[in-house]
Amino acid sequence: MKNIITTVLFLIAINASLLQAQSKKLKVLFVLTSHNQLGNTGKPTGFWIEEFATPYYYFTDKNIEVTVASPKGGQAPIDPKSNEPNFQTQSTKRYFADPTAQSLLKSTKKLSDVNAQNFDAVFYPGGHGPMWDLANDKNSIELIKSFYNQNKAIAFVCHGSAALVNVKLKNGDYLIKDKKLTSFCNTEEEAVQLSSIVPFSLENKLKERGAIYQKGNDWTSFVVEEGLLITGQNPQSSEEVADKLLHKLSQTKK
Repeated sequence: MKNIITTVLFLIAINASLLQAQSKKLKVLFVLTSHNQLGNTGKPTGFWIEEFATPYYYFTDKNIEVTVASPKGGQAPIDPKSNEPNFQTQSTKRYFADPTAQSLLKSTKKLSDVNAQNFDAVFYPGGHGPMWDLANDKNSIELIKSFYNQNKAIAFVCHGSAALVNVKLKNGDYLIKDKKLTSFCNTEEEAVQLSSIVPFSLENKLKERGAIYQKGNDWTSFVVEEGLLITGQNPQSSEEVADKLLHKLSQTKK
């Protein structure tokens, strides 16, 4: 009888552990730019609010915990152009009526204080700001490498892919070498008349690093997934990237 009771208690403990693991909340890290100046134009920039708001609510509505970090920490700069009426969506309107989400962006964590071990995936929204800081930020580069080496998904939208251009593997190769991906493309950059303002062409730089660059039609959702890497071309791609990231998480957590 004693052995039976011991076995039953053991099975109960195992089942409890399994239920706890299954109910454990997924955690996604968002990395935003801290850069707020559009080159030497005197005009402000930052991250594109739709590319944050749409994935943010996509995840939080599913009880996924979102933490937000940036190179400098504190208030992350929203590109004021993304606040214009023509660029508003249901998710951006929801953000501007949501004190909790606004507070989150006022107090982002410093990238240097973030550990990839504490998260299941990382998501990089775009906007032009990342072209100046995240492309070269050492903490961001190490963070991406850490997620990749831990076999965790890394996702990017639009100019968020700029964070990939200087990430190298242990063998010295760029992480994106021979990998299919996308980003804000040259023709879209030309359309917004910033080709001569940005520090480099993102499409060209990704190709120079050995990426197999792909693109869809301008201003339509286009997402490329290869292994742990998920990239979206433009703001219209943000929800699809979030969806593919969640699918990837559901696969890795089985």
